[in-house]
Amino acid sequence: MANGALAGHILENYVVTEIIKSYKNAAKDCLFWYYRDKDNKEVDMILESNGMLQPIEIKRSVNPGAELIRAFKVLDKATVPRGTGAIICLRDELSAIDRNNLIIPVWYV
Repeated sequence: MANGALAGHILENYVVTEIIKSYKNAAKDCLFWYYRDKDNKEVDMILESNGMLQPIEIKRSVNPGAELIRAFKVLDKATVPRGTGAIICLRDELSAIDRNNLIIPVWYV
């Protein structure tokens, strides 16, 4: 299953489910969104909590590149401010792409 055609979709579903469960188990309110526009800009998950939008991209990669966060810029036009973004992936340790976007290992979820 880890190398199958649906592996990326299964990982995305796992991460989204775990994030939703974490908020529900902590009795915290959060809205969850998915974004895709007519130009095929896509954000896998957007958390709206505490007056901020936090974009999340979910990838099977160990070394995700900065190009994965380009679509996060569409949120800069929103009326709600954009907070820290994240790429959740298969990297071993927590790191950052830049000061506003983190790389988070999937097992942190």
